[in-house]
Amino acid sequence: MIPFRQVHLDFHTSECVPGIGEKFEKKQFQDALKLGHVNSITIFAKCHHGWSYYPSKVNAVHPNLKFDLLGEELKACKEIGVKSPVYLSAGFDERMAREHPEWLIRKMDESLADTRDFSVPGYHRMCYNTPYLEKLLSEIREVMENYHPQGIFLDISAVTSCVCGKCRADIAARGKDYRDEDAVLEQAEIVYANYVKRVEEEVRRYDPDCTIFHNGGHITRGRRDLAYGNSHLELESLPTGGWGYDHFPMSAAYVMNLGMEYLGMTGKFHTTWGEFGGYKHPNALRYEAGLSLAFGAKCSIGDQLHPNGRMNEKTYRIIGEAYGEVEEKEPWCRDAWNVCDVAVLSQEAVSLGTATRDTVYEGDIGANRVLLEGKYLYTFIDEQAGFDKYPVIILPDTIRVSEKLKERLEAYISQGGKLLLSGKSGLKCGEDTFALEVGAAFGGENPKKPNYCVFPSEGEGEVIYEQNYRLGDVTGEVMVKAQDSYFNRDLLHFSSHQHTPNDESCDYPAVVRTKNTVYIGWDIFTEYGKIGSLQAKRLIIEALEYLLDGKHSARAKLPDRGVLTLTKQENENRYIAHMLFAHTTMRGHFNLFGEEKQVEAIEDIVPLYQVEGSLRVAEKIKRVCLAPQMEEIPYEVKEGILTYQVPRVECHQMIVFEYE
Repeated sequence: MIPFRQVHLDFHTSECVPGIGEKFEKKQFQDALKLGHVNSITIFAKCHHGWSYYPSKVNAVHPNLKFDLLGEELKACKEIGVKSPVYLSAGFDERMAREHPEWLIRKMDESLADTRDFSVPGYHRMCYNTPYLEKLLSEIREVMENYHPQGIFLDISAVTSCVCGKCRADIAARGKDYRDEDAVLEQAEIVYANYVKRVEEEVRRYDPDCTIFHNGGHITRGRRDLAYGNSHLELESLPTGGWGYDHFPMSAAYVMNLGMEYLGMTGKFHTTWGEFGGYKHPNALRYEAGLSLAFGAKCSIGDQLHPNGRMNEKTYRIIGEAYGEVEEKEPWCRDAWNVCDVAVLSQEAVSLGTATRDTVYEGDIGANRVLLEGKYLYTFIDEQAGFDKYPVIILPDTIRVSEKLKERLEAYISQGGKLLLSGKSGLKCGEDTFALEVGAAFGGENPKKPNYCVFPSEGEGEVIYEQNYRLGDVTGEVMVKAQDSYFNRDLLHFSSHQHTPNDESCDYPAVVRTKNTVYIGWDIFTEYGKIGSLQAKRLIIEALEYLLDGKHSARAKLPDRGVLTLTKQENENRYIAHMLFAHTTMRGHFNLFGEEKQVEAIEDIVPLYQVEGSLRVAEKIKRVCLAPQMEEIPYEVKEGILTYQVPRVECHQMIVFEYE
């Protein structure tokens, strides 16, 4: 089992920096870890600059390091019972990039990955289809032989397209054309799979239990083959570094289905990796650690060791405030799995591309936000997942249905399952007709944009900007109608500052429902992912409420930024509801690799009082209490629904429901 309270200790250090490790002192290092309540820390054998931090015979040692820094750190950890996986930079090696430019990943125009050429400061990515792989494997072998680490963390490791000389030759040898993007991607997949296999073989020669993780910055939904190349998963998600506070829940909501241990990796930095002298407010780390626990993850916090080797005590005081709480909460988080009422068949998973954390799937983002804000218990799934355990499945905007998927969805519906579809979801692959019965026929794209939804209780048009789709032969019940704008805005026809108002003289069906389905005739999840309008959220929530029909496993009256999850510890005969709330603010932006990123920060924790919640589960509840306080709270059961009230929610509160 991987530890709950981890630190990832970056140490990317240029040869231009003097005095490497000269202020390292074992007791000071150990005292910092104790102050931070840390029980695992990932430490460096080799950094992005290409230098080793131990007396290597297969790689160059940092020229300004005079002793075995890695060895001393490992000894210090062992003495106090702290686990210590070892880090090696795999994809970046700046020293090798200078000495062997022929080993670099190349784009079609001969530019480089990540940093376009050597006129720009930054790292350059190496191709695993060159002799560089053998060099990397020799470094792994040396670390395994000399230090017998408990884990190996390999960074900047992902499927990456390359048309270097060796990759071009291999593509041609298979009878393919390297000008063909699909052929280049096929090559990238082959190269990456070989790299993962060779690393596994090398590590297992020395230790069958050593953990292995290949960090590509994003766990691609739908690529189980890539996920299973690791012993566990580390979900890199620094909210202040441009990820935002919505990213981790979406990532965790997918990997919770893979049967693997996983941890949420945030950072102590105000911005992102590589920031010296920057700090989050302790409340931010408290919230982020609680969010990891709520989504079934262990915790990891990124730090950066000063080149002189001295641990920053302020950092570990801040980390300690979060990890002190995590340590108390661990008994209610071990072997706990998340209960989910709603599953989202992910756009990313169905596309099966080589997605990164910067790849935008607006429908996935919109679904995640609505479900998070609406306090639904949810997960993201791929086509390999079982459908039967989810009362409702969402197909957001773009999920076309193959014959195989049609059979599975029809079987799911026949057993009482409910579907929420939108946009082109539910259409046959390659054909603009519905594969499933949704209460209407598909009428194609509406040429008018924007359109307006009209809720029957109000009758006023509310704007929707994303694509609308016409419906014909309506046999289902119409939930919401729509109206077009008078005309599309162009040079000769425009009105007002943005777009033309709604034409109230005609309306048409836009949202229809049957007993087991709701179809929304807009790319409504994309709409919410892009602009977050109240009318888009309302359309989705009204559809979900109809389909769930009051059978939510858990509910809570929390603000929109509040979070609710429900986990189950079967071995302990208990459920645990997690409630979280923190006030987030946007505080400017910063430049990361030429791209502007927003800083979403947490400083103030505003307590919530008398928070009402409910639980609907099959088991008979015998006791309800707060954890870790172990304070019992009163509850009432009526018509199968248990209701309760939490006196105070301050950042993260767990509510435990023990059953017979």
